[in-house]
Amino acid sequence: MRVATRALYRSRQLFGAVRPHIDAELQTEAFRLLSEPERRLFETMTTRDRQHCLTVYARLRGQGDHDLLTAALLHDAGKGRIALWHRVAYVLLEAASPALLRRLAKPGDGPGWRQALDRCHRHPELGAQLAEEAGSSSIAVALIREDSEHTSKELLAALKAADEGA
Repeated sequence: MRVATRALYRSRQLFGAVRPHIDAELQTEAFRLLSEPERRLFETMTTRDRQHCLTVYARLRGQGDHDLLTAALLHDAGKGRIALWHRVAYVLLEAASPALLRRLAKPGDGPGWRQALDRCHRHPELGAQLAEEAGSSSIAVALIREDSEHTSKELLAALKAADEGA
């Protein structure tokens, strides 16, 4: 993605995150696809992440693939409940200095902001583990993990494109 396009995309994401809104009808439709444990996992996310995942889902629902739609709804569950400033710091560090980001992001112990950066960084793996625990299919889990060896490259590309455009 070009720098200007990426900056515009991130700006829209930031403004959308300041006042997130869940489309109740879209959420009701999406919940028909999820098992009860998957619904509970979806509901653990922040409002802005739920809104984002519903947007990704809406972009993909025409494809009708159950595993892809499940992954769309749960792909950010690994981030946990992080503050907006953690997300902004992560995006800026990722763009400006990935090496510094890797040094600052620490799992487990240390200040909460370091753990939040770590969860942002490792959210595909963390989210895949949570989805697996919630009973999601192995394909949905592989999509969330961004694992191109264990799922269709076409489905993974569709999920990434919808995610980056949301």
